Amino acid sequence: MATLVQQHKGIFIICVVLVLLFGFVVFEVLSVVYGGTSVPTPTIPREPIVQGSGPALKYVVMGDSSAVAQGADYSEGYAIATTDHLAKNYTVTMLNVGVSGARAKDMTGEQLEKAQAQKPDVVLIAVGGNDVTHLSSAKSVEQSIKTAVNQLIQTNCDLKIVVTGVPQMGSVPRFPQPLQAVAGLRTTQLNKVFDQLVNAQSLTFARIAEQTGRQFKDDPTLFAQDKFHPNARGYAVWTPVLNQALDAALTSQPSHCPKD
Repeated sequence: MATLVQQHKGIFIICVVLVLLFGFVVFEVLSVVYGGTSVPTPTIPREPIVQGSGPALKYVVMGDSSAVAQGADYSEGYAIATTDHLAKNYTVTMLNVGVSGARAKDMTGEQLEKAQAQKPDVVLIAVGGNDVTHLSSAKSVEQSIKTAVNQLIQTNCDLKIVVTGVPQMGSVPRFPQPLQAVAGLRTTQLNKVFDQLVNAQSLTFARIAEQTGRQFKDDPTLFAQDKFHPNARGYAVWTPVLNQALDAALTSQPSHCPKD
């Protein structure tokens, strides 16, 4: 009889734990889904824009929702801000092929085709956040970016490529704990992949997670109403890091042309 009572107690405890675990999971999911007010995806120009004076420079922005400045007005995003910066010394023809929701694998599809058609001199690849939230494997991210980079270089072996890597997803206020901590770990994991790829391919790394992640963590007002995308002030925090990386790429990134 005592053994039977103990068995029932054990079953009861397990049931209570499962109920609590289920409730916690439901709470986490609801927090992510309803934790902020959705923000629209900006409608952006899909034709090249020309700005500045000086030597001609074809500039292509590839990436996800951050490339189109979701969470702010497009004019306040980094695609326009980096173009303004480059236009101080060049006549810049900028084409933005970024798409909200894009993952690394999307760099090898329509975005890549449009970028290659432009025959750019410099490319900014800003992708990775959605690979964190969609649990893309590190291997698949590496292979996708490597494929995109190699095909871009085939178009122009003197091309300069800047890669942002993943922004610090562990700072996103829409994610409750422990999801926020998990997102931070995934950010670190994927950025190691980007770091290795950048070194192996002689690219330039704009380390937005490393250089701005703490600022976003400490100041949630840098996020839009959806508590996920940066707002105009948030994008302005990233811009100097991107400008510095673009300058470094143009002045010191080696040619990718085969050596005789």
